[in-house]
Amino acid sequence: MGTITVPIILEKLKEGYDQLEKFDVIVVGGGLAGLAAAYTLAQHDLEVLVLERGDYCGAKNLTGGRLYINPIRNLFPDLWQKAPLERPIVREGVMIMAAEGSLAINYTGADLASEPYQSYSVLRAKFDRWFAREVERQGAAIVTKTRVSDVIIQDGQVCGVRADGEELRADVVIACDGVLSLIAEKAGLRKPGNAKDYAVGVKEVIELEAGLIEERFGLEGNEGAACLFMGAVTKGIFGGGFLYTNQNSLSLGIVVGISDLIASESAVSIPALLEEFKQRPEIARLIKDGTSVEYGAHVIPEGGAAALTRLYGPGILVAGDAAGFAMNIGITVRGMEYAMASGYYAAQAVLKAREKNDYSVQALSSYEALLKESFVMKDFLNFKNAPLALSNPRLYSHYPELINDIMADLYSVPAGQKERLYPTIRKYLNWREMLAMAGDMRKVMKL
Repeated sequence: MGTITVPIILEKLKEGYDQLEKFDVIVVGGGLAGLAAAYTLAQHDLEVLVLERGDYCGAKNLTGGRLYINPIRNLFPDLWQKAPLERPIVREGVMIMAAEGSLAINYTGADLASEPYQSYSVLRAKFDRWFAREVERQGAAIVTKTRVSDVIIQDGQVCGVRADGEELRADVVIACDGVLSLIAEKAGLRKPGNAKDYAVGVKEVIELEAGLIEERFGLEGNEGAACLFMGAVTKGIFGGGFLYTNQNSLSLGIVVGISDLIASESAVSIPALLEEFKQRPEIARLIKDGTSVEYGAHVIPEGGAAALTRLYGPGILVAGDAAGFAMNIGITVRGMEYAMASGYYAAQAVLKAREKNDYSVQALSSYEALLKESFVMKDFLNFKNAPLALSNPRLYSHYPELINDIMADLYSVPAGQKERLYPTIRKYLNWREMLAMAGDMRKVMKL
């Protein structure tokens, strides 16, 4: 149908455009979940309308910038050869930062460096805009600069939405309108969120020559690197930093838990944290001579399985960030593939319901069943204890300092005699410390 406006849609409906009195599906939100749902549905010749608040799909998407392909490779087999992916991630890194030092752990292996690559860095403004064009080529309509304010409920079932003061009808609505989903709330599927289940991230895209990126990160050609940071980067409160290499830029940012931010005794400014992060020598040398070309903030779901939104109701499904499908397990932070997969399975549930022309709660419950059979809910159940394990403040204050103190002593070469290695380590690990570590380990073992 192509990119059109709400008034044009209404005019076409009045004229009986294709004998269409309503859409088969209205998707609210043109992010990865919404576009994945629309793409899948349009391939089956359904009349699909995507309503996006931004100037274009991707305009408001500020997620860190990494997409894991393996879990969704077979769900969208036609996309990956032509998708505007940035760099395949062949080098994984974790850096534990103390106030005056850091310990870096890097991993490279054939599993990362061999095709098909398991993950890529992406720039969401570019990727989502491209994906939207692919959705339109399948026949769906995308309307941008449009705010959806409410759902239409008739006889207890969602049957459309109110957008810019107009009513648009559909057999089913798929809510993909982001982490604080108004549509899911209006439909009675979620309540206003709890601060402990969310984090806020600030990201900057820093333009840098491809050759400098490859030189500074030890990469060749189109190879890419990713690194996560913890400890002093967030002043000891829950959260961390991230860095991903793109073709000609770096995605650099910080994520901090909202409840920890509120409870912090010292006033912590996230933009100030990012600026201090950039001044660290470990980071400053990587971004030197770069130019900031994008800057923004984004709320992120961090509550895990226990904080997921109700996924379906009469005439409505919820996918992507709107459902809470993002996961932090410390060494990886994931969300994009969950968004695309949940959009795909929402579409499959709609197709099943369409066979019987039944969009009741019972009919749409197949969405949850499909998710439970997929990697999505299996991952969330496997890591259901991750939020508790990662909420331990010692992970962000005590351990980074302890590890760096030990490493400083181990590598120290004094003017006189050097102490043996075991006693050097043992002086940091007294019985009180080891008992505390055992308690922390019990939590970590649940990951």
